[in-house]
Amino acid sequence: MTTTHHLATDGADIVYDVRNHPLSDGLRPLLMIGQPMDASGFETLAALFPERTVVTYDPRGLGRSTRSDGRTDNRPETQAADVHAVIEALGTGPVDLFASSGGAVTALALVTAWLGDVATLVAHEPPITSVLPDAEAAARASDWMAELYQAKGWGYGMAGFLVMTSWPGEFTDEFFQQPPVDPARFGMPADDDGKRDDPLLSDRSRPIVDYLPDIEALKAAPTRVVIAVGEETGNTYTARTGRALAAALGQDATVFPSHHGGFLGGEHGYAGKPEEFAARLREVLA
Repeated sequence: MTTTHHLATDGADIVYDVRNHPLSDGLRPLLMIGQPMDASGFETLAALFPERTVVTYDPRGLGRSTRSDGRTDNRPETQAADVHAVIEALGTGPVDLFASSGGAVTALALVTAWLGDVATLVAHEPPITSVLPDAEAAARASDWMAELYQAKGWGYGMAGFLVMTSWPGEFTDEFFQQPPVDPARFGMPADDDGKRDDPLLSDRSRPIVDYLPDIEALKAAPTRVVIAVGEETGNTYTARTGRALAAALGQDATVFPSHHGGFLGGEHGYAGKPEEFAARLREVLA
């Protein structure tokens, strides 16, 4: 059972889905959000929670959600306001929230701005550069990837993204002295389609990785905040940002099965271990 809803917010028409159970069943909803992933990325994971009312949404300007604010940047604070509006529209009180990647950054902004919205937040591998000991070099690596995309298009940009996000450990001189990126190494096309609006590779999502979390506000919030990392993510960028943020909050990162997209099913390419991931999430939320 899935019902789809439209919600007008400040400068956007937000589309969200209520899955598995109606909101009137008395169960605390489990909200799942990503960035730049939209609701379609949570189809498999949502189906693995048949006992919960699961809510998914498309961030403004992505998927089915449109924006009329005249902007293209994906700011965590703006998206947090949209998620807050969705939670208010649900009318159920606090939700549990599983947030992935850039969605985890939005969730952190939400928790610090609206104290009564979230009971438990599981923030899975939030890509926040500022918490890293090598933050300056990591920001330079993001610049390198973005410049590659702007100069040569999607294939080179995505190859650069994969090189950056799979780099083990800190971004040393060795990273910046690598041979030129070859898209064919990753099965990416070298042809340039002329577009420069990819939500992952363009500067539209730079506010996500540049976000400065309010550590003291997160510690003081009534929300139980759990920072999660994938067991297969190793010592790469998003695992390091997750562990560094967890340490800043005075906790150890909670380990989940699989990789950065460990909850994804086979319909999304690089599949994870969604059944094991769901079992771990259920355990953490209990």
